[in-house]
This record gives sequence, C-alpha cells and structure tokens, in this order.
Amino acid sequence: MAFVLVGLATLGAALVTVTTKQLVHAALWLVVALGGIAVEYLLLTAEFIAWVQVLIYLGSVVVLLLFGLMLTKAPIGRSPDADSGNRWVALGVAGAAGAALVWVVVDAFRTTWIGLDGPAQGSTKVSGEILFQHWVLPFEALSVLLLAALIGAIVLSRRTTPAEAAADAADAAARTGTEKGQR
Repeated sequence: MAFVLVGLATLGAALVTVTTKQLVHAALWLVVALGGIAVEYLLLTAEFIAWVQVLIYLGSVVVLLLFGLMLTKAPIGRSPDADSGNRWVALGVAGAAGAALVWVVVDAFRTTWIGLDGPAQGSTKVSGEILFQHWVLPFEALSVLLLAALIGAIVLSRRTTPAEAAADAADAAARTGTEKGQR
C-alpha cells in the first residue's frame, strides 16, 4: 500500500514538473519526484540504489540544473515562453511513449522469475558488479554529457547580446563624460 501511495505522489510531482510555467518550481518539483523514486527503492529494499539515486540525481543533477538556470539568466517568475502551445501533441507523444514503455517492460519480463537463492538483487555487491561490468561506458558518457551541459551554460551566460553591448557602451561613454566633467 505504501508503495502505491508513494508512486502516486511521485507521479503527481512529475506531472507538476512538466506542466508548471515556472522553471525554478519545475526544478524543485523534480527534486520531489526523484526523491519519491528513492523512497520506492527503499521500499523495495534496494538501499544502495536508493542512496545512489539521492546522491547522483538529487545531489548532482538537480544542482547542475539549478546552476544552469541561474547561469543562463532564466526568468525566476512565470515564463510565458515555456509554453509552446503544443500541449496536446506533447500529451499524445507522452502517452504513446508511456504505452510503448509499459508494453516493452511487460513483454520483456513476462516469463522472468526472480531467484531467491544467492545474494539479493538490490545488494551492494550485485549492483556494483553489474554497474562496473556492464554499465561503465554509459555511466561515463552521462558524466561527460553533464560536464558539457555545464560548460555550455557558462558560455551562454557570458555571451552578451548586441543590445546589452550597446547599453554597456553607452554606460561607459556616460561615465567617461562624467569623469571628464569632474576634472
């Protein structure tokens, strides 16, 4: 029962994440959704994966996302540009992707049985072996992707538009004129 309640709360937070028009609020609702997934892992007795979820996603990815929002001068309040008017198309694509994902998972695990002998599947030993034997390349690719996103956010935040450059030049000219008048 707790699993279903946490799942519904996580689903609600995820829906608010993608439907809100305030970018910072969306990032904070993403924290709630990712935290709910960590709680689900705890309920499945996969403590190691739950803490990895908290450390990697809540600790790193969301902080990187918030830094990216701050560095790119994203609006803090309501953002009318966040709504492209394609909500129904997006809803259809999301529904189709969700249905395809459910179908693939059900089809893949239809005849799979969980063996109860040996170490638990969520244990640190088994998870570490699987991660470092089969998933090293995707893990490293994700870290490079996140680093590239951070560098891109810094580059975009440093770039000035022609209007900002003209305003800076006008401010500099006004200060120079004021300094000449004071001499």
